[in-house]
Amino acid sequence: MPEKTTNWIIVTGGVISTLGKGVVAGSIGSLLKMRGYKVTAVKIDPYINIDAGTMRPTEHGEVFVTYDGGETDQDIGNYERFLDENIPREHNITTGQVYQEVIRKERNLEYDGKCVEVIPHIPLEVQRRLKKAASNTKADFVIVEIGGTIGDYQNVLFLEAVRTMRLEGEPMIFAHVTYLPIPRTAGEMKSKPAQHSLRALNANGIQADFVIARSDEPIDDVRKEKISVFGNVKKDHVISCQDLESIYDVPLLLQEQRLDELVVKAFGKKPAPLKEKFSAWKELAAKSRNNGKEIKIGVIGKYFNSGDFTLEDSYISVIEAIKHASYYNDAKPIIQWLNSLEYEENPEKLKELKEYDALIIPGGFGKTGVEGKISTIKYARENKIPFLGLCYGLQLAVIEHARNVIGIKSANSSEINKSSEDLVVDVLPEQKKNLEAKNYGASMRLGNYEAVLKKGTKTNELYGKKKVLEIHRHRYEVNPEYHGKLESKGLVFSGLSPEGKLVEFIERDDHPFFLATQAHPEFTSRPLKPNPLFDGLVKAALKK
Repeated sequence: MPEKTTNWIIVTGGVISTLGKGVVAGSIGSLLKMRGYKVTAVKIDPYINIDAGTMRPTEHGEVFVTYDGGETDQDIGNYERFLDENIPREHNITTGQVYQEVIRKERNLEYDGKCVEVIPHIPLEVQRRLKKAASNTKADFVIVEIGGTIGDYQNVLFLEAVRTMRLEGEPMIFAHVTYLPIPRTAGEMKSKPAQHSLRALNANGIQADFVIARSDEPIDDVRKEKISVFGNVKKDHVISCQDLESIYDVPLLLQEQRLDELVVKAFGKKPAPLKEKFSAWKELAAKSRNNGKEIKIGVIGKYFNSGDFTLEDSYISVIEAIKHASYYNDAKPIIQWLNSLEYEENPEKLKELKEYDALIIPGGFGKTGVEGKISTIKYARENKIPFLGLCYGLQLAVIEHARNVIGIKSANSSEINKSSEDLVVDVLPEQKKNLEAKNYGASMRLGNYEAVLKKGTKTNELYGKKKVLEIHRHRYEVNPEYHGKLESKGLVFSGLSPEGKLVEFIERDDHPFFLATQAHPEFTSRPLKPNPLFDGLVKAALKK
């Protein structure tokens, strides 16, 4: 049998960052998948970090963890949600990984004594990684998003890699996402920044096949004509992608302009018809704009502020998981960010939590704001407010139970206070070695881990099965020495690791919905298949 041909769709960005290239890439992929094609996606990030695991969420956004333990860029999460596919860790390529591998090969004489240079060896390593991703997944289409903005010197080598791949005959098209501002003083949409962006792409030896024009408003024919003429792109290949109420409307907007058909035709193929899933997606998008029953959900965290702005990207998967479950239950989520430090400084403010239909404490690190989070957990427990704890949220719920229900007043985590007499949450011996050696990168408990659920528990009921896989990202565990004491007064260990040593899920049987997990179930939630824990939380919020 002849080897399967890989068709490459390269997504680049221009003018400004944070245009939504990941959503555009995921939307194109979802449309192709709805036509029956096998699709995967790759994100290239120009930073020198080996992965996203050691970066601050307020600087770079959420760290998305893959099923196989990769700490990746948040756009990998966008791809997984839009494609409904698990994306492997090797599909997030960074400058750090590429240089590290080239240097390793040079040290091992794998270049046979040649002079190793930036050109061609770095682009060749990028190509090797891209082709490996395509080969392993055997996809019909591989969508590659190149991070950063055209004109950044950091991504030039990645552009060189794909330029030469196309030159060598790889079937490839380029979709350039650019921005058309509407200056308040001018009162009209300006295409000149987009034109310059396309010229900058040309300067790298690349001609755009499609332009995805982002703006506040739809792109009119006058602007499309200008971009077509000055950017050397067919007019019907200039696609308007204005701001929308929901990101789940983006595939529908692109399909309305036949982008998916045009992409398939650009490869010389006849487009396959859209499948039934397209109708399901249309229904989802309609629900995302619905006026169903409002539920007010408070997310208590600390990775919100970036200067004078609120950075919601720090918890993007949590936000989307709430939306998925809400749309599934015909509800409209009102998500509000609550700073735990405010509850430490002013405990009286805890009374405002009565206004919420549900509370979530997401993952996090360090001791900043911890006492405020513990106070909110106590308030949710005592006032019967539906509560979901994620990772750190479980650990703090255990501490709250130990202190305020059992009476172990010094209960704590070694992450917060190593000298505490009662470390009900602690690191396991292998993790202590990592911390002592300052081996921080990619050394946590990462990726899919199995849990065995206790029969008859709320957790077991929600999942509907005895064993589950969820994605993890943490070092600290409920201390096995305290398991007996913790379970003695109303705390239920509803899920344990297969050998019974590690606590994976907890819940309370004296509460309408009080559940926490060591895992990050937000990473496995999908638009058409909400994660069971978020679904349960939303249902409890609707009852409240």
